[in-house]
Amino acid sequence: MRADTPILGVRALFFDVFGTLVDWRTSVAREAKAVLRPLGANLDWEVFADAWRNEYQPAMEAVRAGRQPFAKLDVLHRHNLERILPRFGVPALPEEAVAGLNLAWHRLDAWPEVPAALARLKRKFWLAPLSNGNISLMVDLARRNQFPWDAILGAEIARDFKPKPRVYLAACEAFDLKPEQCMLVAAHSNDLAAAAALGLRTAHVARPNEHGPGKGERAPSVPVDVAGKDLNDVADKLGV
Repeated sequence: MRADTPILGVRALFFDVFGTLVDWRTSVAREAKAVLRPLGANLDWEVFADAWRNEYQPAMEAVRAGRQPFAKLDVLHRHNLERILPRFGVPALPEEAVAGLNLAWHRLDAWPEVPAALARLKRKFWLAPLSNGNISLMVDLARRNQFPWDAILGAEIARDFKPKPRVYLAACEAFDLKPEQCMLVAAHSNDLAAAAALGLRTAHVARPNEHGPGKGERAPSVPVDVAGKDLNDVADKLGV
């Protein structure tokens, strides 16, 4: 692999996944409707997806702060699901239904340009997710969406959650690279800022509709090395 790229010797690209590569909101809403509507529930499915996602950071913060041991995101998602179902008036569900719905996060669809853009980027860079999602979740998303990973890195490897430094540094170490040889690609400025503070290069992908129409980042709010309107634009700017 060439040691030189248009961005100062970057050899590996790490990717945030939820929101950056996959449209979690639309996908979770679809999956919730498929599971719950046949059981008699009639909800605002996007609002349900938002409520489930809103439990994501508080659940991880308990781990980051040391109040509870590390647990895979699938486990946290299950606790969060059980917490929000009563808020929507959903009666007690069969275990099979709850377990199946919890795996909605394994069935998320990529944003349209992502598979082809990742295939382009793989020509020049090593690729890996750097997600808070667990390994089996990342495998299922990769197989569903043809993500061509060279490895699966992230929270389960580091036994902690972003933005804790260990998550980013463990990914660099796994590839035997220095932080400055690695670039985080993400749609969230806070994630990119945490990576940059550790010496990683950064690329922002605009996802203006991540949380609903017009409810996402159109541009980074922190300094980055590259900013693209989508992942193809990032690939263009990386010279692929």
